[in-house]
Amino acid sequence: MSEPPHTVTALPAQRRPGCPFDPPAELTEARRHAPISRCTHPGGKPGWLITGYDLVRSVLADPRFSSAKDLLNVVDFALPPAPPGEFLLMDEPQHGRYRKPLVSRFTARRMRLLTERIEQITTACLDAMEQAGPPADLVTAFAKPIPTIVICELLGVPYEDRDAFQEQIDAFMNGETGDEDLLAAYTAVQDYLARLVAAKRADPTDDVLSELTDGDLTDEELQGISLILLAAGFDTTANMLPLGTFALLEHPDQLAALRADPALIDGAVEELLRHLSVAKSFMRTALVDVEVGGQLVEAGTTVVLSYNTANRDPERFTDPQALDVRRREGGHLAFGHGIHLCLGQQLARVEMRVALSALIRRFPTLRLAVPAEEVAVRPETADIHGVKSLPVTWDV
Repeated sequence: MSEPPHTVTALPAQRRPGCPFDPPAELTEARRHAPISRCTHPGGKPGWLITGYDLVRSVLADPRFSSAKDLLNVVDFALPPAPPGEFLLMDEPQHGRYRKPLVSRFTARRMRLLTERIEQITTACLDAMEQAGPPADLVTAFAKPIPTIVICELLGVPYEDRDAFQEQIDAFMNGETGDEDLLAAYTAVQDYLARLVAAKRADPTDDVLSELTDGDLTDEELQGISLILLAAGFDTTANMLPLGTFALLEHPDQLAALRADPALIDGAVEELLRHLSVAKSFMRTALVDVEVGGQLVEAGTTVVLSYNTANRDPERFTDPQALDVRRREGGHLAFGHGIHLCLGQQLARVEMRVALSALIRRFPTLRLAVPAEEVAVRPETADIHGVKSLPVTWDV
């Protein structure tokens, strides 16, 4: 086997200024050379970067690759196993033990039943935004409150705790918090979740967390599961909504098409998920020597799976760089693939469908309040891509 023709020297690769919707040019260039390249992990360890759609999908479905946190070979010291309940960083059978009780609680049907409540939450946010008048920051006025309220209601977080809870979650997910403050925020969230689990155990209410206390899961395991649900149910949608709106505002022909035909919203949501791929990448570690794309990935080597370049792969999608709300090609990897396929994907779809439709309908003259190049983008160190704020205005 020969060396690949391209090497990405270090990760995370940086996006070009003024290109908030596109993957980093270095990753796109790597995919042009080959779907798999050599790379250097942030901790200095050598690894592989997989940028092509077919190879990313195949690795996600391959049991010879592990999701286990303690097997990640990216730094010069051993990482600890994932805490109990944090099944995203586990393999079978532990992964299945934690995921199985959640599957029936996050079905497409059950998430659709939430539509009316999500509509109420969205309407309340838009009412407050309209009453306050332009300009507004779409992140704080609209994009964060909707998924925050929804996930808090699903977990049974008391209303009076939600603002402080959201601040703590933001602090350890934004990719900019210093180590000391990050640890403090993480500890605060964990402490809160421990108290919440104990409260649900003692006095169950009508929410998913209370339902889970009826099984054989320990309090520590329920705490870990709750953290995963928070990360998956809040941060992704809270970034997709403003970044998706930003993308539509910067593609006025696509926004006009959606305004002219609201029935396009389902396809528009899927296209925004593909085009933006806010969950940029995940990592897997080879358990044995595996040939991938003609290259030997040795046992113990960690590979980075680049979702955002896979979802722009011209071998899979026609004119992949274009945002096209009428696109008919499905099968994007925004929610992953295989046994770790995102549990909350249907909830995210309902939230995006309801929220974007309502926003477009309520504010037909919505536009950026600052030049596009002044919109602050989250750093590449953040796990989820997005904007820090999105100043918008409209005609009154």
